[in-house]
Amino acid sequence: MGNIVAIDGPAGSGKSTVSRSLARELGFLYLDTGAMYRAAALAAQRRFGSRLPGEERLGAFCRSLDVHFLNETDPPRLFLGEEDVSTAIRTPQMDILSSNLSAIPEVRWAMVSLQRGIAASADLVAEGRDMGTVVFPRAQHKFFLTASPETRARRRWQERLDRGEDAVFETVLIELKRRDRQDENRPVAPLRPAQDATLIDTDGMEVDAVLEALLKIIKNY
Repeated sequence: MGNIVAIDGPAGSGKSTVSRSLARELGFLYLDTGAMYRAAALAAQRRFGSRLPGEERLGAFCRSLDVHFLNETDPPRLFLGEEDVSTAIRTPQMDILSSNLSAIPEVRWAMVSLQRGIAASADLVAEGRDMGTVVFPRAQHKFFLTASPETRARRRWQERLDRGEDAVFETVLIELKRRDRQDENRPVAPLRPAQDATLIDTDGMEVDAVLEALLKIIKNY
């Protein structure tokens, strides 16, 4: 396994933007594991509709998926087979459905296996919710980014406006808090900092400042 920088945190904490920038600075591959769960959720919805099958069948289905990134663009494009689903997975519905799927042990281990397989041949900046605790517990560097719910909701709200969506801030805040509860209370790999992770509160911090803080820690390691 290559060198791993694990970056975890709740939705809207800024980890995706910072992780992409950090990967560029280090010359590492950027691994967006949240996008992988979203792709699995999209595929499951298309295959089974609103009535998902049992956990074992769902896990087998996820193991059969061809989920991969095209890293020649920034951000990388995510593919299900030959279909670019980078935009299709970025919806409020996929927010909730991917969180529901990630709480299913069989689904989780199917995705963890895929994520570790990618790391077997590359240096990674891996971002998600259990990178430092479950997927890469021996990562050389572990960070946990956080911010207040209001700050995180404002960031997510702005992202949706930038994509041309008709988003309401109060609705985004409610959805984000619901996602937090799901992620923090799921029985498998709940969202929490690894014991040896460095916590960084990104409230009031620009991306460059967060990036500089991470690089300083990594270079002084």
